[in-house]
Amino acid sequence: MNPVKKWYFCARLELNKIMKKIFNHFRSYALVTGAASGMGRVYAVKLALMGYNLVVVDINAAGLEETAAIVNGAVAAADSLTSEQKGSFRIMQIAQDLSVLDAADKVFEATEAAGCVVDVLVNNAGVMYCQGIAETSERMLKIIMMVHMVTPMLLSRKYVVGMKERGHGYMLNISSLAAWMSWPGIGMYGNTKRFVKGYSRELRIECQKTGVSITNAYFGAVDTPLIPLKDSLRKLARCLAVMITPEKATDRALNAMFRRRKGTMPGLLNKIFLPIVIILPDCLLGWFYRMAKPHLMKV
Repeated sequence: MNPVKKWYFCARLELNKIMKKIFNHFRSYALVTGAASGMGRVYAVKLALMGYNLVVVDINAAGLEETAAIVNGAVAAADSLTSEQKGSFRIMQIAQDLSVLDAADKVFEATEAAGCVVDVLVNNAGVMYCQGIAETSERMLKIIMMVHMVTPMLLSRKYVVGMKERGHGYMLNISSLAAWMSWPGIGMYGNTKRFVKGYSRELRIECQKTGVSITNAYFGAVDTPLIPLKDSLRKLARCLAVMITPEKATDRALNAMFRRRKGTMPGLLNKIFLPIVIILPDCLLGWFYRMAKPHLMKV
């Protein structure tokens, strides 16, 4: 077995052990934002199979319906669950635009009205673009700041109170490798993810000794529709281990969250290149940007 496959096999075994240990018997809820597709959908399936009822949130109502059907099918087909457990599973769908100012209020009010005890919060929703700040529309700048910064911070603020009162809870915030560096074309994306990195650390410190933990996931490239690449380039990126699958990424993130670790950065190459890209001078980054600028899409 090659080293990469061996590592992944061990990681899956480790996650399976955690799943058995923390199996929740559908007593409480896991809330996942951006759950209509991509990694959000993968988180939803895995958390349901760990015994959590679900609250799935996304602007895409049709996508949420599809996610709910997939999750219900996975629960119904799970050999590890009894018929009684399968019958007690619940999933709540909230179609909500997370870029509006009162998005967190609406999500929280809906779960409170339904009596959902949220023990796991996964702030997964994200917006990706490749363009300089001056070329990006003001509307898009506002959207990315709301979806990456304001709404997840307010959701964290709202749900952490109940978690601390109960003495138990997990939060997973999705930052990025870009939070550690400035990079041409994704500078604003990286800045919003840097905010996630910062407030998550502060909240983690404040929650020490309360039974509540906050974990950051610093992903590099993950093979989802969020990253616009041709199939040939996707295949090459996966072969070079520059891009990982959503399954691997979510395994690593959930593993870190349920072990109450402060963060995880999947991908050996990410760890190797991170110290290098951090020290790149502005003049070199500016040259990269000028070379890449004609190929960046306007948003």
